Amino acid sequence: MTPPETIGSILGAVAAASAGAGYEEPRRRARRLLAAALGLSITDVFAHLDRMVTDIEGERVAELLRRVLAHEPLSRILGTREFWGLEFELSTDTLDPRPESETIVEAVIARLPEREGPYRFLDLGTGSGCLLLALLSEFPKASGIGVDRAYGAAAAARRNAERLGFAARSRFAVGDWAAALAGEFDAVVANPPYIACADIPALPREVRDFDPRLALDGGADGLDAYRAVAADLPRLLAAGALFACEIGQGQEAAVAGIISGQGLVVAGAVPDLAGITRCIVAYRSA
Repeated sequence: MTPPETIGSILGAVAAASAGAGYEEPRRRARRLLAAALGLSITDVFAHLDRMVTDIEGERVAELLRRVLAHEPLSRILGTREFWGLEFELSTDTLDPRPESETIVEAVIARLPEREGPYRFLDLGTGSGCLLLALLSEFPKASGIGVDRAYGAAAAARRNAERLGFAARSRFAVGDWAAALAGEFDAVVANPPYIACADIPALPREVRDFDPRLALDGGADGLDAYRAVAADLPRLLAAGALFACEIGQGQEAAVAGIISGQGLVVAGAVPDLAGITRCIVAYRSA
């Protein structure tokens, strides 16, 4: 692609290319791509539409666009993703956090109204650490543990905690869900793999080819991780404590049944901003 002369004209060209490839919200995608390529904020892109683009900058935009049109997520290219207003480092072992996962954070905040409480949180399948660290950003006296089956994910989460200033209140470990953990927590959160293995080949390329399979594959029916996690919840949750987990579309009844089968009280489901049921909330009976 031959770069146009100004930020404004190249923005239009990138948006047109994105639209032609079938991407939703091509203008928004184009703004993010230009901001990344030019080292600007989104606001700066708008404020300097008439600024000339150098040949080197144009080549950088063209390279990013080539990779994005090949279905590589921009967050993977940049190695970071914003979640809950915080910037998280990604690795090949971490799931790329999606905005809909913020529903879990919102569910916990809504049910733990005492922001100064010294809560203990547990994040199972922590990945980048986004759920646990988002909660620690909202509860300044809380602490927590994040566990992941992948060493690379736990290491990335630890780096994120250090960079974001939460290292003193968080620990990260490699483990098979909660098998090696003891003690009681005030809230347990999880975004486990929930895609049935036979459905993985049909996923969008951005997910199938770039998210780690370990973070996607939920077994034959997509529910293996829920069974493993639910079995440990009665000993992990303090009396009256909260469990909140992400679910796939159409899994509400099945996951609720697994959780209630372990003696927890399912309090309901929470939709994401698109209206899709995204989170199951349950309690250990007091």
